[in-house]
Amino acid sequence: MAEPTDVQSPDLVPEAAAPARPERDRPWVMRTYAGHSSAAASNELYRRNLAKGQTGLSVAFDLPTQTGYDPDHPLARGEVGKVGVPISHVGDMRALFDQIPLAQMNTSMTINATAMWLLALYQVVAEEQAEDTGADPREAVRALAGTTQNDIIKEYLSRGTYVFAPGPSLRLITDMVAYTVSDLPKWNPINICSYHLQEAGATPVQELAYSICTAIAVLDAVRDSGQVPAERFGEVVARISFFVNAGVRFVEEMCKMRAFVQLWDELTRERYGVTDPKQRRFRYGVQVNSLGLTEAQPENNVQRIVLEMLAVTLSKDARARAVQLPAWNEALGLPRPWDQQWSLRMQQVLAFESDLLEYDDLFAGSTVVEAKVAELVSGARAEIERVQELGGAVPAVESGYMKSALVASHSLRRQRIETGEDVVVGVNRFETTEPNPLTADLDSAIQTVDHDVEVRAADAVREWRERRDADPQARDRAQAALAALTADARSGTNLMAASLEAARAGVTTGEWSQALRAEFGEFRAPTGVSGSVGVTDGGSAELRAVREEVRRTGAELGERLRVLVAKPGLDGHSNGAEQVAVRARDAGFEVVYQGIRLTPEQIVAAAVAEDVHLVGISILSGSHMELVPEILDGLREAGAGDVPVIVGGIIPDSDARALRERGVAAVFTPKDFGLTDIMGRFVAIVRASRGLG
Repeated sequence: MAEPTDVQSPDLVPEAAAPARPERDRPWVMRTYAGHSSAAASNELYRRNLAKGQTGLSVAFDLPTQTGYDPDHPLARGEVGKVGVPISHVGDMRALFDQIPLAQMNTSMTINATAMWLLALYQVVAEEQAEDTGADPREAVRALAGTTQNDIIKEYLSRGTYVFAPGPSLRLITDMVAYTVSDLPKWNPINICSYHLQEAGATPVQELAYSICTAIAVLDAVRDSGQVPAERFGEVVARISFFVNAGVRFVEEMCKMRAFVQLWDELTRERYGVTDPKQRRFRYGVQVNSLGLTEAQPENNVQRIVLEMLAVTLSKDARARAVQLPAWNEALGLPRPWDQQWSLRMQQVLAFESDLLEYDDLFAGSTVVEAKVAELVSGARAEIERVQELGGAVPAVESGYMKSALVASHSLRRQRIETGEDVVVGVNRFETTEPNPLTADLDSAIQTVDHDVEVRAADAVREWRERRDADPQARDRAQAALAALTADARSGTNLMAASLEAARAGVTTGEWSQALRAEFGEFRAPTGVSGSVGVTDGGSAELRAVREEVRRTGAELGERLRVLVAKPGLDGHSNGAEQVAVRARDAGFEVVYQGIRLTPEQIVAAAVAEDVHLVGISILSGSHMELVPEILDGLREAGAGDVPVIVGGIIPDSDARALRERGVAAVFTPKDFGLTDIMGRFVAIVRASRGLG
């Protein structure tokens, strides 16, 4: 009798037990958006993430780097290393990518106004790495793959890290596009970003329309510059990529992506005459919606992130080329490495455990999907035409049309949440909850940046400049590089060559930016608040009650109540501040709002000059512990210490307690979503400060 065996001969395995599996598609590039504190600390994080299976890098730069300041500049106060990594010169870039071979990497860099400079630093480090290993630097440069975000239009509408006016900004983008097509053929010189438009309030139709209008502005500028021969314009189109948001309404979001594919194919074929289908392919990366993450019941963010990931992966015909997911606790503060790992594992489970990549498009032929896509395409075409009638994306920014439209859309979205028409689980419905073990210790549930990061970075950049300038040859080379940059900016010469020489010469981020600031000037975009629509009727009974309380308090004081809404530092995420300003106006306050990027001294001066009854400070970059005390001290020194100050932003509980101890009247965080309730608090705080019962 034969011995039993657990090993089956392949010929004896029933077909049903071993079904054939289709060949799988290659997964998308998997990234996490990361960077903080210092180049060395971020490098350690990147290498750990790559070891866990991440297939690309997505670099978060801090706000001074994004807006062109060195860490020792006064405007960098409180912002160094907070929302990303500070990169001041080529030495920092070397440290950031130490032991990471750039010629083999796919790197996305979230950088806009200073994109040319960061790309120059990146290229120089790639050249140095090649020389160190005996490889050809020119071949290493041509192998560089990745993306610089570099969509300046959306900066005027949402993130606020612009520096220059639209004209010079488009000049920088045009120069980068022309250079990369010629010398870095695998590099995407720009991401057209609908991501931040959605965060600023855009509907899917507005996302589609304003992104396409931005692409038209960029492509027209490149074409009209004459830097790329007409016969190579298809290569320009092929290097344009998009960076897209995906919200929790994942069916609509998936249809939006299919609409993007259709609109882009039409535009590039009809307006620019690109005949090669591969060059017309809509290529996009995605970060799913951080705006929708909640501070209340943050564990619910996990399923939100998964649903949003499905929106950009389920449809093969409109699948993202790269995906980065936020962490579940981003509404609380800076995610830890473990939190980022959790988000990476979500992608890996979908790509490698599920069978998604084994099938063709799941929605081809769906009448429901086709109808929704057609609706979105039709609406987007109409809005694109409206913007083009205004002269295109740049005039629509300069006139304030786009910004006002987004502020109005965002206001309507907030109203739907406040009334409960849009349900946010754990926030305006299903609010009862068991104790959350993930947030039992809030101070350890997020990562904090060392308090001495800014001092170390400021000392380091000063030492870099002093050491460079102590060598007459190095000093002269840096000065000559800056002079050449200025001359090329004035003459219209492509600025990449001068930027590369500046990088090699040890010029700093602040020096490069200041040379262009001196030539191009700076710009302040329209806030969109003055012309925006607030409540669409008389408002709710609650709003009418607050409005009456504002009127009554003003009558008792003999003047209309005035509130200053202010954004200090370099934080340009103004969506929340704009919505507070609009609702305060609806509630009957006189509102003073001057936009982003104000110093504490400017805020104090405005509060005194306007004789306001309340100062509202909005900070989302983590610089509240540095900047708010300066404002409090400044008000006291100006004789306005009795004016109450409130603060809103992503503020941990321990910091909120410390701010209240310093004299802040109230602290609001993302869990405080009811704007009308907040207006009621405003009135109560004013009444208390003025001794009214």
